[in-house]
Amino acid sequence: MHDHQTPQIQVTVAAPADEVWRSLRDRTRVRQWHGWDAPGLDAEIDSIYFGDVVEDAEARTLTANGGDRFAVEADGDGAKVTLTRSPLSGDPAWDQYYDEITEGWTTFLHQLRFAAERRPGGHRRTLLFTGHDGADVLDRLGLKAVAELAPGTRYTASADGRDLAGEVWFRSAHQLGVTVDAWGEGLLVVTGLPGPGAAGTPMLLLSTFDLPDEAFAALDRQWSEDGAAAE
Repeated sequence: MHDHQTPQIQVTVAAPADEVWRSLRDRTRVRQWHGWDAPGLDAEIDSIYFGDVVEDAEARTLTANGGDRFAVEADGDGAKVTLTRSPLSGDPAWDQYYDEITEGWTTFLHQLRFAAERRPGGHRRTLLFTGHDGADVLDRLGLKAVAELAPGTRYTASADGRDLAGEVWFRSAHQLGVTVDAWGEGLLVVTGLPGPGAAGTPMLLLSTFDLPDEAFAALDRQWSEDGAAAE
């Protein structure tokens, strides 16, 4: 199922390395990018980043509770974040989720980059939808062609009563992330896309920052009620 090399996920962030390191060591900042709004999120953050961890602040390395290792290095005026996954545990009951967790970290590191570059200090609120087919969602959102564009490319898409515009944020084997100008700006990640290897659970994750309550409620209604977020 896996070779002997543990996966590495790497993102380059247009922010100083010390600021990016703070995104791993400040609870408020971690909450800007880790996971999504859910009961127990704060407890999960405490457990992973502030529980049984090994930290070297001078070298900017952190081995999180669970064994995944973060390293933040200066890269010109910016920073490079490398996450090296912990090895397989040997416990089949746990290792069956290994690829799923790797996909989750891929999402989260690109969310970290977005928060650090575009919304530092912002207040994040998220919407999560599951139970959809990733490729089908791309079609229904008008993003199928967008998935072929290079990261950094501007895009527009219109489908199912939505007009989306922004920038292609990232594309991995099984995920597409795009910024959305109209969310002030926000980030939309579609996971579970077909590709080589295990794709993980299909999800549609919307991250907004400092969006007014009325606008956030309207976004929730639109994406929850019109069927584009679920099969």
